[in-house]
Amino acid sequence: MTEENKLFAGVVGDPIAHSLSPYLHGYWLRKYDINGGYSAFHVPEDKLSEFLANLKENNLRGVNLTVPHKESAFDLVDRVEPIAQKIGAINTVYFDTDGKLIGTNTDGYGFLKHLKQTITDWTSQNMTGVVLGAGGAARAVIVSLLEDGINEIRLCNRTASRAENLARDIGDKRIKVKRWEDREDALCDADLLVNVTTLGMIGQKPLEINLENLPDGAVVYDIVYNPIETNLIKRAKLKGNKTVDGLGMLLHQAVPGFEKWFGRKAEVDEALAHFLLGKLK
Repeated sequence: MTEENKLFAGVVGDPIAHSLSPYLHGYWLRKYDINGGYSAFHVPEDKLSEFLANLKENNLRGVNLTVPHKESAFDLVDRVEPIAQKIGAINTVYFDTDGKLIGTNTDGYGFLKHLKQTITDWTSQNMTGVVLGAGGAARAVIVSLLEDGINEIRLCNRTASRAENLARDIGDKRIKVKRWEDREDALCDADLLVNVTTLGMIGQKPLEINLENLPDGAVVYDIVYNPIETNLIKRAKLKGNKTVDGLGMLLHQAVPGFEKWFGRKAEVDEALAHFLLGKLK
């Protein structure tokens, strides 16, 4: 393949310097010997429309979208896939065979894929989950669990109105909103606890929750990946619960976009996780 038909993609956000995506996609491009590139683009919100309109002109096959662009992109693409409509956010755009710009969301896919890869016997059927947080990532987590057949989701958020709005937007009676003060009571007979807040992340306040009510057989999933072993994960391990870290969700959510842009389904493995962990230090 010559330089003029090299394949390009990237990630767009404001801010964007912290993104691990260029390392992640660059790793795969080297691994599979693909003549391509993946860059980070700092694009303020008022410039996103112009940037997306010029993707083809700038030889980009698509991009990932991060804060603050995941919602505003809805009006800037030709078509939004149903999963992104349900989640209410777009994190990946690509061109279809007709040259139309398509918006989708792979966060829920990444969350569920990593859960099932780590907990190999996991099934959402007849299960009860507790989700802490009501932001964009929480929407992706909740929609993916609902579509996978979970029986009930108990949703707790520090600001109750955000949890209530999220539940109303998704419109599924399996979502039960609980007060933040009752988050520990919500753990009784739960099969899955997911932290989708920033609590416990480096530079943020710790997540304060007593795990005493959580059954020993429950899975604890923290989508925070810096640090890779959060205080929640440490305490769950000490208690004997199976745990899932946050890095795998980031890795798996990147797979569909990479395949759309570069024509190869990438593999998520320990070597890739180790490589990216090195970039966090």
